[in-house]
Amino acid sequence: MLARIATKEFTDTLRDGRFRWSAAIVITLLAAALGAGWKNYRDVKGQHDRAQTAMRDFWLNQPAKNPHSAAHYGVWAFKPRTLLSLVEQGVDPYVGVAAYLEAHKQNEFQFRPAMDATATQRFGQWTAATILQILLPLLIVVLAFPAFAGERELGTLRQLVSLGVKPSVLAGGKALGVAAGLGVLLVPATILGVMALALAASEGAFAVEMPRIGLMALTYLAYFVVFIAVSLVVSARARSSRVALLVLLAFWAVNSLVAPRVLSDVARRVAPTPSAFQFITALDADLKKGPDGHSPDVRTDSLRRTLLAKHRVSTVDSLPFNFDAVQMQQAEEDGNIVFDRHYGALYSAYRRQNIVHQLGAVVAPLLAVRALSMGLAGTDVEHHRAFADASEAYRRMLIKKMNGSMAENSRSGDFSYKADPSLWKEVPPFTYEQPPLVLSMGMQLPSLWLLLAWVVIGLVSVVRTRKLNLD
Repeated sequence: MLARIATKEFTDTLRDGRFRWSAAIVITLLAAALGAGWKNYRDVKGQHDRAQTAMRDFWLNQPAKNPHSAAHYGVWAFKPRTLLSLVEQGVDPYVGVAAYLEAHKQNEFQFRPAMDATATQRFGQWTAATILQILLPLLIVVLAFPAFAGERELGTLRQLVSLGVKPSVLAGGKALGVAAGLGVLLVPATILGVMALALAASEGAFAVEMPRIGLMALTYLAYFVVFIAVSLVVSARARSSRVALLVLLAFWAVNSLVAPRVLSDVARRVAPTPSAFQFITALDADLKKGPDGHSPDVRTDSLRRTLLAKHRVSTVDSLPFNFDAVQMQQAEEDGNIVFDRHYGALYSAYRRQNIVHQLGAVVAPLLAVRALSMGLAGTDVEHHRAFADASEAYRRMLIKKMNGSMAENSRSGDFSYKADPSLWKEVPPFTYEQPPLVLSMGMQLPSLWLLLAWVVIGLVSVVRTRKLNLD
């Protein structure tokens, strides 16, 4: 009986003109989004790769110069695009794609794609993830709202129950039928997505990303199961198909439109962050004070006395190294403490905001799916922070090597020393690998558990559908 009900529901779905038109529109939009994502990924990845190679060439081809001048010359670090950013761009368009690494400064990321977008593009970027998160649930609502309510209005629901069909079996069959109808859309969409990812991937990258791709597919599958379950439960209990549709549209609107905006406001109140101007102003003020609140002159005098006593000499000119270079490196390390303090506080606030967003999945499963999707794609704030930390670690290594060369090969007051290009080759090229999958998922545990809770509660509600409104 379960199979018969599922087959009938599936057949009715395929015959439904609403489904055919809606499915055609959604698959067209999804194909267009995947095509645009593939092109954007290939273009941007190519630009970043060429720019990173050019930066390396510029660095290696510097003429002989003072190492500290080379430290000020600096390099650019370009954030690599992850393969799944083709599907889910996350925060990437808003956080910048490159950082200039130079002495004394931890610079903000530059070149935010969203700033170069047109007004229409800024209004909404319809990626494949956006369509899966917003339009597919709407299609499910359109398909499933008359599942019980429509049969009730036709009088066939009472007939089925009178024949001894259990409500739970009826609900299960209808769920399978709707899922099969949705599969007609999702199977070709999945094939298109896999093809786009495979074509965009560099050699070996697709295989490496397969676990993330698989988990992302499961995430969206769970999301669709939630909407199917909610739609069937509402349809079973609503007085009419019109009421069922209104209730489900309200749920969809809260989930897709209202909750994300409200939770963003709540998150900013729970964990406020300074404006860019306030952040830079506070950072500059603390850099002038130093990590211990003393002026740079006080810290320099303390360093001078310590080194003179250690080497048992009376002047810095008698030291066996360039005191100016050592002092500059000490200033770098003092500044690093201040940078870590301010950027650490900023990212801690972002992390608290993210937790608030994830907990909002109690009322809106979209928030859980969005967090998991961005985490798996490597386009959330945590992955951006990982890249920022890696580029900053590279900056500190580079500056320390330059100051170290100057300290070892010249004496205090001598800024005429010039390092030959062999020194530039001692600095390895900047490379970056995104955090492992386990770490990525660890940051999304609230979303994972809440999405699973939605799935379990939804399925249990469908299976335990024992009483139907027959009137």
